[in-house]
Amino acid sequence: MKHVKKYIAWAATLCLGVLFSAFAGAEEAGKNAITAVTITTQGNAIMLKIDLKEALTELPTEFSIANPPRVALDFKDVDNALEGNRRVVKEGDLTSLDVIQSGNKTRLVLNLVRSMHYAARLEDASLLVTLTPLENADITQKSVFTQESIRQQHEIRDISFRRGKDGEGRVIVELSDAGAGINIRQQGNDLVVDFLKTDLPENLRRRMDVLDFATPVTAVATDGKGEHVRMTITSQGHWEHNAYQTENQFVAEVRAIVEDPTKLVQSSKLGYQGPRISINYQNGDVRALLRLMAEELGFNAVISETVRGTTTLVLKDVPADQVIDIIFQQKGLDMRKNGNVILIAPRDELATREKLEYETNRTREELEPLVMENFQLNYHNAGAIQSILSSKDQQILSKRGTVSTDPRTNILFVRDTPDRLDEVRRLLAQIDVPLRQVLIEARIVEATDTFAKNLGVRLGLLHGKNYTNAGTWFGMGGDASQTSRAFAPAAGKPSDVSNPAWSVEGTAEFPAVNQVNLPAQGYGNADAQLFSFLLANRQGTRMLNLEISALEADLKGRVVSSPRVLTSDKGEALIEQGVEIPYQEASSSGSTSVSFKKAVLSLKVRPQITPDGKVAMKIEVNKDSRGETVPGGVAINTKKVQTDVLVENGGTVVIGGIYELTNRNDIDKVPLLGDMPILGYLFRSQARVSEKSELLVFITPRILNENLTIGSN
Repeated sequence: MKHVKKYIAWAATLCLGVLFSAFAGAEEAGKNAITAVTITTQGNAIMLKIDLKEALTELPTEFSIANPPRVALDFKDVDNALEGNRRVVKEGDLTSLDVIQSGNKTRLVLNLVRSMHYAARLEDASLLVTLTPLENADITQKSVFTQESIRQQHEIRDISFRRGKDGEGRVIVELSDAGAGINIRQQGNDLVVDFLKTDLPENLRRRMDVLDFATPVTAVATDGKGEHVRMTITSQGHWEHNAYQTENQFVAEVRAIVEDPTKLVQSSKLGYQGPRISINYQNGDVRALLRLMAEELGFNAVISETVRGTTTLVLKDVPADQVIDIIFQQKGLDMRKNGNVILIAPRDELATREKLEYETNRTREELEPLVMENFQLNYHNAGAIQSILSSKDQQILSKRGTVSTDPRTNILFVRDTPDRLDEVRRLLAQIDVPLRQVLIEARIVEATDTFAKNLGVRLGLLHGKNYTNAGTWFGMGGDASQTSRAFAPAAGKPSDVSNPAWSVEGTAEFPAVNQVNLPAQGYGNADAQLFSFLLANRQGTRMLNLEISALEADLKGRVVSSPRVLTSDKGEALIEQGVEIPYQEASSSGSTSVSFKKAVLSLKVRPQITPDGKVAMKIEVNKDSRGETVPGGVAINTKKVQTDVLVENGGTVVIGGIYELTNRNDIDKVPLLGDMPILGYLFRSQARVSEKSELLVFITPRILNENLTIGSN
C-alpha cells in the first residue's frame, strides 16, 4: 500500500511537470539576466535593488501609466532568471511586481497604489530604483526616470492604424517624448486613452473610420480636452485590449475574443488574468495539486491540513487563477491573503477562525488600556471632526472612546485604544487637507439702442388790435416751449435782442394765443427744435402764427458690470452692490413702520471642482435697479438668472440673456381736421420711438493653486 501511494504521488508530479512546462520554463539564457529583486522601505520612500548577472552600460528605458498607477522598466538583451513572473510585495504604496520576457527584452512592471516619483542609478551589477510620494519628491533631481516631465506640456506627432497578423487592431501614437502621462480605461464598447498635459495639432483632430481593416476596431476619434488629449477607440463584438509604450511610441492593441466551444469557460468571461495552462489530472489529491500550482505560479501558500479529497480536471487553455477558482468551488475552499502569503482552507474553517478572531479582538478592545492623543488640525474645524467621530453611524471610535476639542487652538483630543487611534490618524490624513480655491468672474452686459422721431405744430390766429408797421417775417431757433413771438421792422439801425438764436431787426410782443397746440416733445436729454412763421396784414389787425417743432434722437448705451468673488471648493459665496429703498409698511393694528427693499447687483455662486479639472457651479445673478415712483413707494426693475452649469477651467459660458424690442407710434391730433390730406399735418403731432435692450451674463471660473494664483487643472 505504501508503494502504491508513492507511485501515485510520483505520477501526479510527473504529469503536472509536463503540463506546466508551457509557462514554467524560460527561454534559453542570454548573456545577462535579472537574478534577484530586493525591496526595503525608508520612511515614505521605497528602495528596490535589482541584481543582474552583469553590469548595465546604460539605464533601461521606462514609461509610466497614471491610471492604474504603474512604472515599467524595459531591459534590453536581459533575461528573466527570477522564480515566477509575479511577486506580491505589499510594501507601502508598492503592491506587486510583474516580470514579462519577450524575445531579448524583459519588462519589470511596478504596480502602485498611487502615482509616485521615481529615480534610478546604476551601482556595479545592480540597478537602484527609489520610489517617493509626489509631495515629498525632490524635483531638482535629474535622471532619465524623473517624473517632472509629466508636469510639462507634451505633443502628439502622428497617429496611425495597422492590422496585426492575427487580426488585431493596432493604434500607434508617436509622441514628442516618453514622459507623457497616459490613462487607459474601458467604457462599454469604447477604449478611452487620455494623454495628460499633451497638445494635439489641428490636422490630427479627426475621426478615423477603420472598419475596412477587418479588425474589432471600427473607429478611432481623437480630440482635445482642455490641456489633455482624449482618444476614443470604438470596437465591436467581444474583445480584450493590451497597451504598451516603447520610448516615444505608444501602442494600443484590441484583439477579438473567439469563443471556443471546447473550452470549459471563456477566458475573459470573469476577468481572469493568469497565465493560460492546459491540465489533465485524473483522480489526484487536491492538496498536492494546490501545492504544485503554488510552486509553479510563484505563490507563498499555506495549505491547511483539513484540505482533503481527490479531483479530476480536464481543462484546455484556461487561466491558472480560473483553475484555482474551479478547485475552490468543487471542494468548498477559500483563501485569505496576509501580506504576500495566501492561506487556503475550507470555507467553514476560515469563517470559524475569523469569528473567533473577531471575538478575541472585541474582548481585547474592551480590556486594552486607553491612550490619549491630540491631533492638531490645520484646515478643518475641530468641532466638525468631533461630530463625525462621535456619530454612531460612523463607528470610528470604540464604545469606550471619547473625543473633545479646544476651539481656541483647534486641537482634537481623542482617548481610545491604539488601533482606533491609528484609524483616526488615517481619517484625518485624508480629510484635513487644504481646499482648492476658485475665482468666479462675471460680466453683466446691458446694451440699449433707442431711435426717436417726433413732429409737432402750433397754430394761432390773432386779430382785433392794430400793430403798426407789421410785415411778414420768418424766424428759426429756440425750442418748442418758448412763447410765440412776432417780428416787425423798426426805423434806423437794428436793435439788440436777448435771444442770439434769432436773427431779427426788431421785436414786438404778441399774445400767445394758439388754437392748435401740439408741439413735439423732447426725448431723453434731447430737445425739439423750432421753426416759426408769422403772416400779418398791413394794418396789423390780423395775424397768423405757425410754429413747427421737430426732433430726431439716436441714443445708444452699454453698461458693463463685472463682479468677482473668490471662494473655496463646494463653498458658497455672495457679493452684492446697490441701494436699499425705504417704504412704509402698515401693520394690522394700524401703525406704520419703515422697511427697506434691496435694489442691488448681486452674484451668488457655489462651485465644485470635478475630478477631471472642470468646475460645476450653482449660480444666481440679480440685476436690480430703481424704477418709477408709484403710489405708496418706488418700483424696482428686476432681472435675475439662476442656473447650474459645468465649465472648463478658464472657460467662459453665457448663462442667460434677455432681449427686448419696443416699437411705438404715437399720434395726437384734432378730430376731423387732423385726418385731412396734407393740411392734416397742421392739426396733429406724431412721435415714432424704437427701443432695443439686451442683457447678457458671462461667467468665467478659474481654479487657483496653493499660492492663490491662476493654475492649471
